[in-house]
Amino acid sequence: FRPNNKWYQEAQALGYRLAQAGFAVITGGGSGIMEAGNRGAREADGYSIGLNIQLPHEQRVNDYVTNGVGFNYFFTRKMMLSYAAQAYVFFPGGFGTLDELYEIVTLIQTKKIDERIPVVLVGSEYWTGLLNWTREVMYEKFHAIAQEDMDIYTLVDNADEAFEVIKKSRQRENLFF
Repeated sequence: FRPNNKWYQEAQALGYRLAQAGFAVITGGGSGIMEAGNRGAREADGYSIGLNIQLPHEQRVNDYVTNGVGFNYFFTRKMMLSYAAQAYVFFPGGFGTLDELYEIVTLIQTKKIDERIPVVLVGSEYWTGLLNWTREVMYEKFHAIAQEDMDIYTLVDNADEAFEVIKKSRQRENLFF
């Protein structure tokens, strides 16, 4: 996703609003949507943190990260991304995005992390097919999840709606920033 992309712009706007409200914006530190979130936070003079994965190709820390850490292993990086989160926000992305979404949803479902922390999916046009499949196949056809498991996440269409969900959520104490 490049700066002229709708989702990049929405992620940048959300990063800006969150930073203005005193939230640290923590991303995977890479390009695209991650860059957009970090860019918005930095433009608002907020905390713009990148937890990057060290790969042989493609992944680099974006220019808007003010504090960054590189990880060799995905599982360590994902643990750090989720550890002190006040919200989990997922924009359109690739397999890594889906991997991280399902891990967070599973941890909330199994009560390994606080279920009151919002999981926000931004972009109906991207997420609706997956959410329909979740309801129709996983829940209705195979009974592989419970009905309340589909309440773990909230679908929104833009940064303003995402921000409203996040600001209404319970604030966590003892943050490190």
